[in-house]
This record gives sequence, structure tokens and C-alpha cells, in this order.
Amino acid sequence: MKKSFFVLLIYLICSFSVNAQTIWLDKLDLSGMVSGWGTAHANKSVMGKTLSIAGQKFDRGVGTHSVSTFLLNINCKGKRFLAAVGVDDETSNQASLEFIVLGDKKILWQSGIMKKGTAAKKIDIDISNIKKLGLFVSDGGDGDDYDHADWCDAKLEMIKNISPSSIVNRILNIPYILTPNPSDHPKINGAKIFGVRSGHPFLYTVAATGKRPMTFSANNLPEGLTINSRTGILTGKIDKEGLYKITLIAKNSLGKTEREFRVSVGSTISLTPPLGWNSWNCWADAVDAVKVEAAADAMVKTGLINHGWTFINIDDCWAVKPGSHDPLTSGEAHDNNGLINANKKFPDMKVLSNYIHGKGLKLGIYSSPGPTTCAGYTGSYQYEDKDALRYAEWGIDYLKYDLCSYRSIDTNRTLEAYQKPYKVMRSSLDKINRDIVYSFCQYGIGNVWEWGAELGGNSWRTTGDISDSWSSVSKIGFNQAGYEKYASPGHWNDPDMLVVGLVGWGPSLHPTALTPDEQYTHISLWCLLSSPLLIGCDLSRLDAFTLNLLSNDEVLAVNQDPLGKQASRVYDKDGKQIWVKDLEDGSMAVGLFYLDDNKKSPGDYFDWENLKSSGKIVFKASDIGITGKFKVRDLWRQKNIGTFSDEFTAKVPYHGVMLLKITPVK
Repeated sequence: MKKSFFVLLIYLICSFSVNAQTIWLDKLDLSGMVSGWGTAHANKSVMGKTLSIAGQKFDRGVGTHSVSTFLLNINCKGKRFLAAVGVDDETSNQASLEFIVLGDKKILWQSGIMKKGTAAKKIDIDISNIKKLGLFVSDGGDGDDYDHADWCDAKLEMIKNISPSSIVNRILNIPYILTPNPSDHPKINGAKIFGVRSGHPFLYTVAATGKRPMTFSANNLPEGLTINSRTGILTGKIDKEGLYKITLIAKNSLGKTEREFRVSVGSTISLTPPLGWNSWNCWADAVDAVKVEAAADAMVKTGLINHGWTFINIDDCWAVKPGSHDPLTSGEAHDNNGLINANKKFPDMKVLSNYIHGKGLKLGIYSSPGPTTCAGYTGSYQYEDKDALRYAEWGIDYLKYDLCSYRSIDTNRTLEAYQKPYKVMRSSLDKINRDIVYSFCQYGIGNVWEWGAELGGNSWRTTGDISDSWSSVSKIGFNQAGYEKYASPGHWNDPDMLVVGLVGWGPSLHPTALTPDEQYTHISLWCLLSSPLLIGCDLSRLDAFTLNLLSNDEVLAVNQDPLGKQASRVYDKDGKQIWVKDLEDGSMAVGLFYLDDNKKSPGDYFDWENLKSSGKIVFKASDIGITGKFKVRDLWRQKNIGTFSDEFTAKVPYHGVMLLKITPVK
């Protein structure tokens, strides 16, 4: 009897040992983990550094950022979940967050509010009989700034073997293309109006799709302008102020097309929001002249130039870096005349400028009103006039002016102090014989939207930096409501750059963490907001889906509409929003968005049953002053839906959009 008992006991122990399994969190597919900023990293912090909580280092774990979710399908095969959690030491003292573990919608464990310096808290909880395990990091109720969160030594102890690849509840991420291919017949796209100051150099490329070769011409060109018949590039100078109406003509073997183009010669430039590319979100401090040239080449090769994309903007890290021992970035910050020098990664800015202008594109640059930029390179402090002269000499067309180190120069927190550095550079730019689009980058401090136009800004950041997460994009984009009264032709609210395609803030890039539906929302909302559209990805590696996002002429026309109105939010209820933008032709662009983001408890952040596929949104014509019938056109699909009376109902994807053009029937 005893022998039989011990045989059975040994059998059970061996059976358990065979079936028992440890699954480390860092070994799972982290693409299913939502991170409120940046990307979740295995065995590193969200910034890619060694995991560290209150001075304690960890070799294993996952670094993320609030608000963060990770849903795991353990199907009642789990035994225990163990981890040590806390705020990573790399962050600032502003961090405040909470870790919560949920099982089948119920809270199993929560850390309470944790801050930087709080010792790691250990988790050791029973997860038997749990089907789905949710790992959640909240923002602590005070916003998600600097909330760098670490799940250290995190592992699942299983009672039965389970495939790690089957555990992660993945986000559906299959790209789908809505934009039809452009016709081979010629079609002129892009801005319908262009602003220039009298006597200043003029550069504009006619954006046209259609079979090549194509020839270009123009009727009623003002004195001083010429058009290149092969490239469609308009150049020259106009000395007399006024509004000039030009007829642009594009012709190929299949036919020709014409479109009116207005040139306003006066005091205001950037009459439509800038469309272009910026180096920061893909290259950061790895940027150099070769990569910038490659971006310009790709802008042409991909055909984006034919849809109105114009600017190639160098962000930080092009100047000399004080104190650097790297031969590529060290050297004399200024020449004998006090003009700023580029570092050796940019051996000849004038040559680079000529190369980009020769393609019909424009060149942008970056600086700070402080002594150094955000990345520690030479800024413009006390060299504003000299820097403006250098920009004119190089042929710069756009300046992003980033506050950064200036806050150590002037520690006052008054409106006058916020405005001063931007006034100084505005005065310097006014002294040169060149139009430079002036972009304030100071993160919305002091309600810049209220005074940015008065100080001569062409755009101003209304927010902090964006990242490629739904938390970041939705928080920034949908918080622009109320700013519309401050936007007008030449003066634009700027909710930061586009985070689609391959991004990464350095030479190591990754596909955006936004789902396809979230990317459609991102582009649609930024177009409705009349925001500058600055692509942040590697243009030389555009996939078909990203190109589709960036080359829909009917969608871009919403952004480039000459009326220059920013959309208003007219409906916000039950996780659904409707935004409306008036257009010059009397129609309206309408965005129907399904957010489902009215979260009341931690469990609401998870799609436990995979039910969040779509939502029904009813657009009522009376909400925007329309009575009677109206026509509806789907702008992404570029097709008419039909004529409706009083209201229109749409099924909108989760975190997605339906972008419409509404035209009243008279």
C-alpha cells in the first residue's frame, strides 16, 4: 500500500514537472503591449537603458510608459504571476503612476501610486482559473508625463505547457488601402493659393499626377515669374504687391488640364499649412547631408511631390556641438564673421540647398533661442541677426525654433518672457531678403495660440512632443478643440509631426505602433485641424500603405483649403466625436471618429471579448446648420455615397474614422 502511494506521488510530481512552465514577460511578443509614449522594450527601459528602480538594477523585464496595457490569454493554465515593479530611475521627479494586474476584468493586485525613488514593489499572485490576464499601468491621475514604468523579473508560472506565441492578445494590425490609384490623365493638385513677399525669391512646383512625360505652362504669369515647361517649377521675383490669378496647365499624351492658381504678394506667407518632411522622428542625431538628400530624392521618386509635399526639413544636430570630441560634430561654432557653421556631417549647406531647390523642393532648418539646442548643439542666443543672414545665404525656406536651453537664460515665467525670444528672431528674419516660414516650437507654453500670429509666427506648437502611440496621438489631436479661432491663412496651430511609417528617433527604426485605423485617424484629424503636415518617417523605405496615407489628394485638399479654417468639434459623447471644417467652395469636411475612450475603471482599457470592432455614428445635418438634403462623399475612397435628408449614419472602425465631404443641395 505504501509502495503504491509513493509510486503515485512520484508520478504526480513528475507529471507536474513535465507540464510546469515558466514564461518570462520579456520573451513575449511585445508588439501587443500598448505604451503611452515610445515603444515597450524587452530587458530595457522605455528609453532603451538598463532597468533601474530606486537604484536597484534588473537584468530582465519590460520597460513601458503609461498609459500601458498588455492582455494575455492564459486560458486557466496559469499558476502564479511574479514581478517587481516601479518607476524607472531614468525619468524625472514628475513621474507618478500605478501598476494594476487584472484577471478576467477584476483587479487582482495594485501597487498604489508610485513615484521616482519608490522602492520596487513585488508581485506574487495566484492566477489559477484566470482566462485573461491584464497588465495595466495608469498615469496616476495626474497625466502621463515622464511615466516610465518597469515590469522587472516578470514571469508567468504555468501549471501546463502553453505556446508563448498564443498568449499575447495582439492588436489587429493588417494594413488596408483606401486611396485609389491616380489616373494617367493629368491632374493638378496641391495648394490653390501661395503667399510671397515682394522682391523675395519665388519657388513653387506645380503638383500634378498623371502619365509622364508631362509638360507645363501658365497663362497670366506676373512679370518676374517663369515656369519650367519640363518640371513645372515656377521661379523668379514679383516686385509689385497684389493678388495675381494664374492659370496653370499640365499636358501629357492623354490630354491636358487647367486650374486657377492665386499668388498673393504682400506681408503674409504660408497661406496654406506647410507639407513636408522632418528628420527628427527617424534620424534624430544620426542625421547627415546624405540622409537629407535621400529624403529629397524619395520625395520625388515616390511621387509625393506630385501631391503637394514641398519641404525637406533638417531638425536638430546639424550645427557644431560645444565640447564634443567627435570629429564629425566638433569644431568652431562660428566663422570669423560670426556666422554659424554646420558640422562636418553637413560639409556644404549651400550645395545641399541648391540640390534640394533643383528638385523643386524647399529646405528647412532648426535652431533654439538658447545657447544650445535640445540635443546640445549650437543655438542662436545673441547671434540671431547673424544666423538669419546665414540662413539667407544658404537658401533656407523654413525655421523651426525650439525653446530648449533658453529657459536657463530667462527663468521668468511671465508672458513677456515667453514671447521675447520669438520676437527677437522675428526681427532678425525681417532684415533678410528671403521668405522663411517661421515655426515656434515651445510646446504651447503661455497659450501661444493666443499670440503666435501677433508675433509673426507662421505656426506654433500647441503641445508637447508626439510619439507613435494611440495614447499620444489621440490625447494631442482631440485636445485641439477650441483652438480653431486662432488659426487663419499664414498662421497655424501645430500639434506636432506625423508618426506613420518607419520611425524611431535614431538609426534604429521600427514600424509605427499605430494600427492602420489609428493612422487613418491621425492623417484625417491633422488635415481637419489645418495643421502643418510634416512626415517623420524614412521616406526612402515607404511601404504602399504609408504612401496611400500621404498621397490622397482629396484628403490633402481638406488641409490645403484656401479658406484656412480649422475644424471645430460639434459632437463628443459616448466615445464618439464629430469634427467639421468649412471649405472655400461652401461644402464642409466632416470627420466621424469612434474613440470609445470614456474609461471609468482599469478594466475598461482592455478589449476582453474582442468586441471593439466598430461603432455606429449618426451625423445630423442640423448640428452644422444644414436643412434639407445634402450630398455625401467618402474622401478616402474618393467616391460619392449618395444624397441624404437630415442625417447620415456610418459604421466607423474602433479608433478609426470616416472622412466625408458634405455638400448642401440647393
